[in-house]
Amino acid sequence: MSVTDRLGGTAGASAIVVLGLICQEVGAGVAVLLFPAAGPIGTVTLRLVFSAVLLLAIFRPRLRGRTRADWLTVLAFGLVLGAMNALFYLALDRLPLGPTVTIEYLGPLVLSVVVARRASAWLWAALALAGVALLGRGGFDHLDPLGVALAAGAGVLWVGYILLSARTGRRWARLDGLAIAAAIGGLGILPFGLATAGGAFLDPRVMLFGLGVAVLSSAIPYGLELLALRRLPADAFAILMSLAPALAAAAGFVVLHQALEVWDLIAIALVVVASMGAVRAAERRRRQLPPAGEITP
Repeated sequence: MSVTDRLGGTAGASAIVVLGLICQEVGAGVAVLLFPAAGPIGTVTLRLVFSAVLLLAIFRPRLRGRTRADWLTVLAFGLVLGAMNALFYLALDRLPLGPTVTIEYLGPLVLSVVVARRASAWLWAALALAGVALLGRGGFDHLDPLGVALAAGAGVLWVGYILLSARTGRRWARLDGLAIAAAIGGLGILPFGLATAGGAFLDPRVMLFGLGVAVLSSAIPYGLELLALRRLPADAFAILMSLAPALAAAAGFVVLHQALEVWDLIAIALVVVASMGAVRAAERRRRQLPPAGEITP
């Protein structure tokens, strides 16, 4: 009997997804605690390198017999993965965790709206924009403008991550490609991490925190996702993922003591609701078309 069977099928799988999201956002909070010692680039370097080591050790991807297209795809995936995480951590250095994830999540939300190709999807997009406008309250003057730009850039790269993840999944076994991409991303950012925080990497406490970030933000969420997707439909999974901004705000409050104003919480709630609606619209569109693959945030 599988873990999801023991936990009650779909309900248990949903709980597993939420647990993975909680771990991921708590991991982001722990990463912020590491910034004073290693900086955002040093921290993301530790996360990607440790994640790559863990994933390569667990999944041991097969490297022989791969085509040039296979390698180009996973190379692009790895570079986007590294850049996306770098921008996200740089944004976290300037913004609270909740708003950072909310702004970043606009990337997948826009992708869902485009995939849906329904008038109702644009209504959800308008709701999300209203939430972001409320978050900025007329110009983001209470948020660091560069931090907002970095979070938005991470959101754009998240779209590339989703598209390249799907393409990599068609060419590699489910997490084989991700393990190799994490290694590529880690190697790509390693020189920058050494240049900005090389001395910190000699501190055992920094390395231990970096390992904790990798486990919380990557290893546990990816493993739980694998378990959940055996029982959970893709659209339900994507809807649960829409909870990320709200859980990030909660993690920022608990781990980092980042209190948000009522209007910030309302703004995050609007983006979460809009994301759920856009995912449902995209799924209805997919069911009306002949099978040709699917994209969800």
